[in-house]
This record gives sequence, C-alpha cells and structure tokens, in this order.
Amino acid sequence: MAEKSWHLNRRTVLRGLGATCFLPLLECMGDSVKSSGAPKRLCFAYIPNGVTLPDEKSPERSQWGWFPMGEGRDYTFTPVGSCFEPYRDKISVLGGLSHPYSRKLLGHIAGDTWLTGGDLRVTYQNSISVDQVAAEHLARQTRYPSMVLSTDGGVGYKSRATTLSFDRSGTAIPAMHKQRDIFERFFSRGEDVDQRRKSLKQGKKIVDLILDDSRRLQRRLGKNDQQKMDAFLSSLSSVEEQVQRNERWLDVPLPPFDASKLDFDAAAKQDPKAYLQSMFDLIVLAFQIDLTRVVTFQMAREDGMGVSDGFPTKAVGVKAGHHKLSHDKGEDRWKNWGSYDQWLNRRVAEFLEKLNTTSDEFGPLLDNTLVLYGSACSNSHNARNYPLILAGGGRFGVDHGQYTVFNEKHERACDLYLSMLRAVDVPVKSFGDSTGPLPKIFS
Repeated sequence: MAEKSWHLNRRTVLRGLGATCFLPLLECMGDSVKSSGAPKRLCFAYIPNGVTLPDEKSPERSQWGWFPMGEGRDYTFTPVGSCFEPYRDKISVLGGLSHPYSRKLLGHIAGDTWLTGGDLRVTYQNSISVDQVAAEHLARQTRYPSMVLSTDGGVGYKSRATTLSFDRSGTAIPAMHKQRDIFERFFSRGEDVDQRRKSLKQGKKIVDLILDDSRRLQRRLGKNDQQKMDAFLSSLSSVEEQVQRNERWLDVPLPPFDASKLDFDAAAKQDPKAYLQSMFDLIVLAFQIDLTRVVTFQMAREDGMGVSDGFPTKAVGVKAGHHKLSHDKGEDRWKNWGSYDQWLNRRVAEFLEKLNTTSDEFGPLLDNTLVLYGSACSNSHNARNYPLILAGGGRFGVDHGQYTVFNEKHERACDLYLSMLRAVDVPVKSFGDSTGPLPKIFS
C-alpha cells in the first residue's frame, strides 16, 4: 500500500540540541506498523536470599508467609502478598519449581542459575539465560536486543553475580545500574553529548530539548496521536525528573577519604523506593516505545553483598541487612523479614500497575508482556521451591488466577521458561533441562 502524505516512518524521531528520542507507535505511522502484530515482551525481576516461609503449622504462617494460603483458584494472599490482590486475574503464583542441578548448591550460588538452569555443581560453567535466547530471536524487531539491569551493575564474580543474563558461552553479561547512564544509552542519541550534559546541568530536561520538534510534529498528528504523544512526553518527563531527583545525592560534596570507599550508589542507599521505582519506570518506557522486548532486573544481590543489602533499614526500619534477616532466629524474625518481603512485593505491584495503565498502539503493555518475579531460593539457602509470580501476557493464552504447586519430580523451572519462550513466539524445542511445556498455566 502506498504511503500517504500524513504517514510517518516508524523510525521518525524527535531531535533537539544533540538529543534524539525515539517515538512510540502512532496511528499515523501507517498500516505497515499494525500489520507486524503486537510486540511480545519478557521481563524478569529477581530478589535474593529467599523469602519468609514459616512452618505450615506455625501461627506466623498466615501473617508472614510469602506463599498464599490454600491452592488453586481459592487461595488467599497473606498480608505479605496482599498487594497483588488487585491483579489476581492477571497473575499466577507458582510453587514447587526449581533447577535439578541447583538443588544441592549453596543457595547464593543458585542465584547465578536462576535464568539458566546451568550445572555449577563441580566446575563453574554456566549456560545461556532464557532472556538471551529470547533476545536472539526478538532482536530483529527492536533497536536493542535486551536491557540488562541490576542494583549493583557489572557482572560481580562467579557464584555471586550482579547480573541475571548470560550469553551462549555462559559468560555473564554486564548489567547497568546508574539511571543516567541507562537513559543516555538507551533513550537518547546524539553527537554533542557535552552540550547536552551542559544543558542538563542548567536545569533543562531532555524532554524540553526536543519540545520544539514535538510541537511541529503534533501539528501533523490526529487527535488520538496527539493524546498518545502527550502521554509519551509526560512519561519521558516523569522518568527524567526521577533520575534527576536520585542524582542529587551524587552531587553532595564529600570530605576526603580513602578512594576504595567511594560510594557510587548513594541514591539507592538513601532512597531505595525511589531508586527501584525509577528503574521500573525506565523499563516501562523502554517497552512503551518498543526499544527492546527483553529486560532483566536483579533487584538485589545475593549473600549480603552490594548496596541493596541495606534496603530493609531504609525501607521498613529494621536494624538488619537483607541477608542477616534471612538467617535471623530471633523472636521477631518472621515479622522483620516478612515486612521487608511485603515492601519488595509492593514495588513489583506498582510496576505491574504501571504496565497495566500504560498503553501502546496495541493496548495496555501488561497484556503483551510476561513478567516473572521471584528468587532462586525458597528460604535462606534452600534452592528448591522457588517463590515465583508470573504476571501479564493476557493475550498469550496464559491461564492466570491460581496458585499452583508443582511436583519437582515432574516439572522444572526450565519447563516454565520453555513455555514463556513459546508464548512470545520464540521457536525453541527445549530450554536447559526442560522436559516439556509447563502444564496448567499455558494453554
């Protein structure tokens, strides 16, 4: 079909003072965009150290247990997971899954295998992670194959990785953790970076730098596209404001001290809620403008390492790090740990809400995005019975609304990954040690 005068190319961008920002899908970009079909996306969010699992007969179970009470469609969330109740028909709580090779590993090492199912029992030789299998196939449709994010950045080291993603050779893929760097790399392109940084220091936002172009473009848009552009620019502005808010901590002058103690994550330490929220906002924005369709985010690092171990003190006021909470034997053990698990769950619930209320050309982002949230440990060092929540993908034939406890003798975590890959049209026969698609959840 011939392109009409009012059609815009999908690669149309806004430019201004060295900043280039890619646009979301608009109706005026023509039928060729719609004919390609709705994008299908995957997002993986990880927490370390396991979760609160009081004994089933304990009175603490119904108050501070991470997993719901009951099974099937009649399950009941405990207060720890009650923040997910509004999304009950859009999520599945999964229990009983794990990786056979990791079940006897020290739990913190198992974190390296969460998305790979790799065999690290004798020598450290990991395998490709599920997100990178998806990225290899979906990369042809987006500017970036994937976004690899974590609270600490880099790769860490073997058995204590700071990334969830591994390539075909099992080599860790470095994660990004500084929001400004993420924004600069993925959301804007320009040759005059110094000029752009100078403008930002003067209080100008990137969204302001491209405003003139957007005004000219909006005169060519229909009513629906104008509303979509307004929403897009509003999202862009919101992300930029949050990034600048977090950066203020980085600009506070510090007295002289040993260079080895330099803290490049002050923003995360000072306000973990704002840090996690802005990272999730960046993910939503990336999906909204279809920069990538695959994202991993390691929300915290294993074994009491990294900036995230101090989150519980700032988040819920407990005087212990995340790792220490997982080993505490005190009277308030479940209350302290459960309060922090509840706080983490709320951050993810807010992310799901943002995905559900943010739309692209094909509707709410959550409908075309599968989000897996969880850990490679159930309780402390126990690398079995992974606590998992699968959310979204309403258009993929996922049968949500239930809490399913699988039998580890018959179903494996890689069965879930195989099903997720197939749900986003990645043509794979198997993944890792999968035995087949996961039953009961995927139709």
